[in-house]
Amino acid sequence: MNQADAAWRSPRAWVTLLLVWGVALSIDLWSKSEAFERVAQSPVTLSPREVVAEPSYRLPWHEGVHAIAPDLLDFHLVVNHGAVFGIGQGARGLFISFTALAVVAGVFIFGWWTRAGATWAHVAIGLILAGGIGNLYDRIVYGAVRDFLYLFPRRHLPFDLAWPGGSREIFPWIFNGADMFLLCGMALLVLHARREDQRKQQVAGESRNTNQIARGEHGGE
Repeated sequence: MNQADAAWRSPRAWVTLLLVWGVALSIDLWSKSEAFERVAQSPVTLSPREVVAEPSYRLPWHEGVHAIAPDLLDFHLVVNHGAVFGIGQGARGLFISFTALAVVAGVFIFGWWTRAGATWAHVAIGLILAGGIGNLYDRIVYGAVRDFLYLFPRRHLPFDLAWPGGSREIFPWIFNGADMFLLCGMALLVLHARREDQRKQQVAGESRNTNQIARGEHGGE
């Protein structure tokens, strides 16, 4: 890629990245705070020392709230010591270090890998940065990630099927806005990479055709 066309040189690219990042991060942190303030019978206050000192820490039991239909989406509070959807419990220091490196890598990819006009790539990277920083904030401030979105509650897999670990729920993981932003951003980035490959192949094909026509014209002379 021509460095003159790199995204880090484009004010529009920076505005897109920072706007998406700021809006998505604000939504994530606001929704977590609102959930822990309102979902349980009384506001839930996390003690970082208590949460970090006890990786098996669990919130007091509460019924939760039916958000969208009785069996489509509930709000139910949990604290997650792992990564997205609870993967890798108990590795707080590792996740903090990994997320910090991922944020640096995301800025580098934005600046030097994407073109100034690759708007969807900049949206994707903004979402990924917002999701990573949103959960990084929770790990540093609270000792664990605040989750509250419970998809398809009380719905079970057919034919007595079960996930590893024994859960028969269709979707047994509780997550948050940051997780959604991360996954959406990664999906958009993969689509962008595929489109870039197709664009480069098309440009290379057109260049070969132009060269062949030019050689044919010179040969005819």
